[in-house]
Amino acid sequence: MRLLLILLMTFTGILRAQAAEEILTEELKRPWGMAFVSAHHLLISERAGTLQLLDIRNGRLRPVKGAPDVVFDGQGGLLDVAVAPDFKPGGWVYFTWSQPLQERLAATALGRARLQLNADPLQLTDWQTLLVTQSAATTRHHYGSRIAFDRQHVFFSVGDRGERSNGQNLETHAGSILRLNRDGSVPADNPFVNNPSALPEIWSYGHRNPQGLAWDNLHKRLWAIEHGPRGGDEINLIEKGENYGWAEVSWGKEYWNPLYVGEARSKPGMKDPVKMYDPSIAPGSLLLYRGDAIPEWRGNLLAGALKLQHLNRVSLDGTSAASEQRLLSALQERLRALATDQQGRLYIAADSGRIYRLSAAPDT
Repeated sequence: MRLLLILLMTFTGILRAQAAEEILTEELKRPWGMAFVSAHHLLISERAGTLQLLDIRNGRLRPVKGAPDVVFDGQGGLLDVAVAPDFKPGGWVYFTWSQPLQERLAATALGRARLQLNADPLQLTDWQTLLVTQSAATTRHHYGSRIAFDRQHVFFSVGDRGERSNGQNLETHAGSILRLNRDGSVPADNPFVNNPSALPEIWSYGHRNPQGLAWDNLHKRLWAIEHGPRGGDEINLIEKGENYGWAEVSWGKEYWNPLYVGEARSKPGMKDPVKMYDPSIAPGSLLLYRGDAIPEWRGNLLAGALKLQHLNRVSLDGTSAASEQRLLSALQERLRALATDQQGRLYIAADSGRIYRLSAAPDT
């Protein structure tokens, strides 16, 4: 009996060890985005304007040259990095960043380049700037900047740049989610291509600062998560041409008093969130999990939380949020970017410079 108990305790310990997070590196500086560019190599953006290639087999980091010039100030810098679902090594890698403009202005921009993994030194090549958005401002926050792909298009988010009126203004890219062909051209079926009072790249609007985008290829749905002000973070199901309300509608409150921002919590003609967070968790990313390593998470939305420092897991019932779980709070880390490898293991970038790997679901 005693031997059986010892074996049971040993087996339980092994399971817990497998579920525990691994630290692959602690040497990054403010990582913001990451994407797999081969089965074993994770390309990571650092907000100061640098790129690092992480070998997940040994934790080795190698610098990558050729990133664009950025405004590294406030929330600006080199932001997301992403590849399309049909990406093959040597293919196009997409980036967003805060583009420096004249007179201290900055705007969210989208570009792409190629990376040859056998080059020494590592260098981005064939650089193409696809769009410098019409979101120029002297403010240094609310750039948005997450990227997602369907089978033909690239989506990316642009925050309101700190100007609330931008959310309801179709003559600026600020406060919107954009949809382009992968070469940067405008799709003919975008919702506002024939509207002379709107920018044709806009797919949806009425957003404050979306910092998570996830395409569900199984159901052909685009999900977004965005920062509210003081409360009012939202998960939204993004649909063509729809208005998501900011700043006329919000569940967030003013920073300077307990009044709600906007005129109402909901209005006709404006889409309500699928889920709202109060208090704010400050979401930094969004991933729709479809991996094999953690089968109980399949079809769930995962978000890194910055302010409340946890991994946020939301299970879905169709297009409704069914339940929420908060994990990894014990790390006491601002969790930023998320990615999965071919085995479905989850990689998490923290503002501290660490990359964590999860191979099984943590207990808490």
